[in-house]
Amino acid sequence: MTILVDSSVWIDLLNDRTTPQTIMGRRLLSARKALAVGDLVLTEVLQGTRDNRDYRYKLAWLGSFDQVTITDREIAVTAAQHYRTLRGLGITIRKTIDTLIATRCILDRLPLLYSDRDFDPFVQHLGLRSALDAPGVN
Repeated sequence: MTILVDSSVWIDLLNDRTTPQTIMGRRLLSARKALAVGDLVLTEVLQGTRDNRDYRYKLAWLGSFDQVTITDREIAVTAAQHYRTLRGLGITIRKTIDTLIATRCILDRLPLLYSDRDFDPFVQHLGLRSALDAPGVN
């Protein structure tokens, strides 16, 4: 089973932070579980690099994981529907990229390892599977 990892967790892993998500991420890395990087996640991580050396290192390291294309027409349309559903419940998702990532994971049944609270409504209302709670991930 492939697990998509959000930029929030990759950034914490790269900065050697300890959170429940990075503990799980390190455990999955040491167990050689299939972790994936979304193309938009890659963009988010690389935008925060400090210099060219840091950029090249992160690009190479993240390139060693499975790569997932986050969006296409189906994802774009379904993400808009998901956004509208949550908005109808009084929930506003702050970033379009998070809506696209969550939608890709929902449609492909990929657990998502994340620490960004914007994904919680997708778990609660739309069927996104959190890697922290997904059976068979630990």
